[in-house]
Amino acid sequence: MIPALMPTYNRADLAFERGEGARLWTSDGRRFLDFGAGIATTSLGHGHPHLVKTIAEQAAKVMHVSNLYRVPQAEELAARHVAASFADSVFFCNSGAEANEGMVKAVRKYHAENGNPERFHMICFEGAFHGRTLAMLSATGNEKYLAGFGPPVQGFEHVPWDNMNAVRAAINERTAGIMIEPIQGEGGVRPASLRFLKELRAVCDEYGLLLALDEVQTGMGRSGKLWAHQWAGIEPDVMSSAKGIGGGFPLGAILAKEKVAKHLKPGTHGTTYGGNPLACAAGLAVMDVVMAPGFLDQVDRVARHLWKGLVGLAAKHPAVVEEVRGAGLLVGIKLKPEFNNGDMQAAAVAEGLLTVAAGMNVLRLAPPLIITEAEADEAVALLDRTIARMTGASAQAAAQ
Repeated sequence: MIPALMPTYNRADLAFERGEGARLWTSDGRRFLDFGAGIATTSLGHGHPHLVKTIAEQAAKVMHVSNLYRVPQAEELAARHVAASFADSVFFCNSGAEANEGMVKAVRKYHAENGNPERFHMICFEGAFHGRTLAMLSATGNEKYLAGFGPPVQGFEHVPWDNMNAVRAAINERTAGIMIEPIQGEGGVRPASLRFLKELRAVCDEYGLLLALDEVQTGMGRSGKLWAHQWAGIEPDVMSSAKGIGGGFPLGAILAKEKVAKHLKPGTHGTTYGGNPLACAAGLAVMDVVMAPGFLDQVDRVARHLWKGLVGLAAKHPAVVEEVRGAGLLVGIKLKPEFNNGDMQAAAVAEGLLTVAAGMNVLRLAPPLIITEAEADEAVALLDRTIARMTGASAQAAAQ
């Protein structure tokens, strides 16, 4: 018999009943250091007092009214994001996939309203991950995810990662924009070079394309700046956000310059739940913390400390670790082909550390932004024990 809860996930046999900061506890009392953060989502950790208090107070007042009416919490949150970013206007939704769908619609609408409806193709990148809707599966381009769901949605072309010659070769009269994650998360924690991001901005300006950044996983402070593209000193035309923007409460957003946003008029795009009072109250609480003086500087300091520890770990275990890569508190440990990231993830659980597997045989670390240097050191020590557990098992198997 099929389970009542549809079995679309390969779930670990862990059920957590409470959390505090970067810690989670199961119902049987096991304690874990959480360096997965719900896949880079619980940006303030578990049980953050300000976030919890804000959500509880708002839930006791009004949770949902729909976008038939003004939502003051959404208006305030949008204004704060505009003040802190390149954007002139914000649309709120519920998830990263929704944000990316809306972002692509905005790019297409921009060209159609400017007399070029034939320009609806997006240049995307090999190794991308943009979500699980039909269109975003097509933008992702992974055959494994597309299998069994019919023909891909047209209008998405894929080129090699960090390859400007390939980007230029792909541009034609149908091209509307370029869609890219500043750091590929699911694709193996691969950061685009800052030079490449600058060149993408330049080529979009040269050909009249829109630069659409998917900052669902990389944004809201994860890189050590509010948005990862800020390290390159560029601005997109439109950008998607989700995950950490709500601190674990479902919230997504499309941030856009006026020249793009003005074409999404009443009736062109919408959502029932998106931007409701409860979600936006959570978003405001996250903004309170992340934009507080010194917070992002602390994220950057701890991230550099973690990086140093992981580089040392790689040097200690060259037979297991091929490289460490990423940026800020989105870091990947790429393993040698002889070892499997799924096995390492399971071994880390046995040592009390939660991580997330990613593509290209990478183990992903995406802890809450509130971790300390001591917790970074603890994670490195647990990973050291994880590797010892893995290599010990491998040596035992080889001996047999």
